[in-house]
Amino acid sequence: MNLLFLGDLVGRAGRDVVVERLPGLRRDLGVDFVVANVENAAGGFGITQKLLNELFAAGVDCATTGNHVWDQKETVAFIGSEPRLLRPQNFPAGTPGKGAGLFQTGRGKKVLVANFMGRLFMDPLDDPFAAAEALLKTYRLGGNVDAILFDIHAEATSEKMAFGHFVDGRASCVVGTHTHVPTADHMILEHKTAYQSDAGMCGDYDSVIGMEKSLPVLRFTRKLPTERLSPAAGPGTMCGVLVETDDSTGLARRIAPVRVGGKLDQTLPKFTATA
Repeated sequence: MNLLFLGDLVGRAGRDVVVERLPGLRRDLGVDFVVANVENAAGGFGITQKLLNELFAAGVDCATTGNHVWDQKETVAFIGSEPRLLRPQNFPAGTPGKGAGLFQTGRGKKVLVANFMGRLFMDPLDDPFAAAEALLKTYRLGGNVDAILFDIHAEATSEKMAFGHFVDGRASCVVGTHTHVPTADHMILEHKTAYQSDAGMCGDYDSVIGMEKSLPVLRFTRKLPTERLSPAAGPGTMCGVLVETDDSTGLARRIAPVRVGGKLDQTLPKFTATA
């Protein structure tokens, strides 16, 4: 099975490149299931139902989030009735929505997707390691699910790496989000879980992590408050990770970065279909 994970969508540039490029990419790479982090999709802050529906229509199967999940007030009202939109699993009990979902591909394969948020330099939520452990007691690769994909939305690379090793052999892939810059450490861990510290973003890279450049520069150089940041509006790059899993075990066979459009060097996986 081929799983495509897309990094944080930032503003219109991120949405446009996904809507334009994803349908062809799904076809050309033989993608069975697509997950995208959408927490910056609405003007850089949160997600709306309208924008979410546009992404689903373009081929996104499941949407994850992170610390900006509640930035649009309407999200609290609709997240409970939209199982394809996840908030971090390690929010306290009683938080609206769900942090994990079980989905079925067009070929009838069952895919568990779960979203976690780190705690280093982030809001102090519940323990993401304990939250993952609880899920893995219920869902087992090669047993009641065919693939497990975890989005670890975190600031610290060390926390993401530790999380990947913690679930190694029990998840198909662990992909980091939040820092908006694609890392070069895509690999298969010792026990066959695919891993990358950050998928990068879908957005305009002629920016400061997706935001128009001038105001962030002023914040660093003048140390004065500025107006609200706005997403850069140039051509977007779609950044993500493609993982091929073994249908018999659910563990990873191969992982490769995806970068299409915009300013970054382009790269596509050399494998295009599940064996």
